[in-house]
Amino acid sequence: MTTAIDLPTWLESQPEALAITLSTIAGACARISASASLGALAGLHGATDNSNTNTHGEVQKKLDVFADDCLAEALQSCGHVAAWASEEHDEPTMSEEYSEIGDYLVVFDPLDGSSNIESNISTGTIFSILPHPFHGTRPGSAGFLQPGRRQLAAGYAIYGPSTVLVLSCGEGVAMFTLDRRDNSWRLCRDNVQVPAATVEFAINTSNQRFWEKPVQRYVAECMAGEEGPRGRDFNMRWVASMVAEVHRILTRGGVFLYPRDNKLPRKAGRLRLMYEAAPMAFLIEQAGGAAVTGTTAILDTAPDTLHQKMPVILGSREEVELIVRYHADPSENVTWQLFKTRSLFVQAQG
Repeated sequence: MTTAIDLPTWLESQPEALAITLSTIAGACARISASASLGALAGLHGATDNSNTNTHGEVQKKLDVFADDCLAEALQSCGHVAAWASEEHDEPTMSEEYSEIGDYLVVFDPLDGSSNIESNISTGTIFSILPHPFHGTRPGSAGFLQPGRRQLAAGYAIYGPSTVLVLSCGEGVAMFTLDRRDNSWRLCRDNVQVPAATVEFAINTSNQRFWEKPVQRYVAECMAGEEGPRGRDFNMRWVASMVAEVHRILTRGGVFLYPRDNKLPRKAGRLRLMYEAAPMAFLIEQAGGAAVTGTTAILDTAPDTLHQKMPVILGSREEVELIVRYHADPSENVTWQLFKTRSLFVQAQG
């Protein structure tokens, strides 16, 4: 049996209430992992039988609902949690017993990347812990509308070949692997740092025609490789699971872009500020990286609504800072063409 530090020991330096809350969330993630690892054998593949949709109009998967229930059941029993908000629900849920006296509010995306379940690609749970700002009263939705800098802790569990819990309490980032021999979380990496420089970027190029000029320029220069203005070759990645993208960046560096575009002009971005962007920005900054909307730090953005969406660019600091500089001059023309035709593929001539 490994002798690596376990999660309860690592949490001893934290306030007791926070340590208990994080252990509660970690326990729920271990339960989700056990069912996710069984795949179709758990009967949790596919959409729900009645094809319900969540607050964003997305069809819920069975594993989405199971993960959401696991977290809700765990938090309901935690005496330090006043209320929680899930990406799957319009409004937050108040604790039946602790809504007025609980110390914390918890925000979570129960299963990020759920479109990849049947493809057996990594999915994950993202979570964030905020202070209860109206202690002594029920927090309501307004209590959750706090900028990311007020997060007391944030993290995610990634369900892949191994299950890894990535966690920060504001003093760096640590990674724990789930040891299924005794169902404990054991420290595998501490003081995680994102390399400042990188030659990897992740973006969905199918949306290239909708990008703003600064992003067009950045990606075009990367694609131009050694012969282009960057003077080196880059590699492009895209998993369509934010947990998987961020985990790769935390382990070896890179930059992830889900930028603002004009595909849906009235929407500022596609990722949820409270459930995805803010927790991941917290982790990336704690690991020495940077996380921005393109022009401003994500953690400085106070949400207007519980399900507000926004553009996200995060990862290795040098690349993110370069993209911010390009956004500072959005009128500059794109110098390097990404593709010589209007798409990735030349239309066949009849």
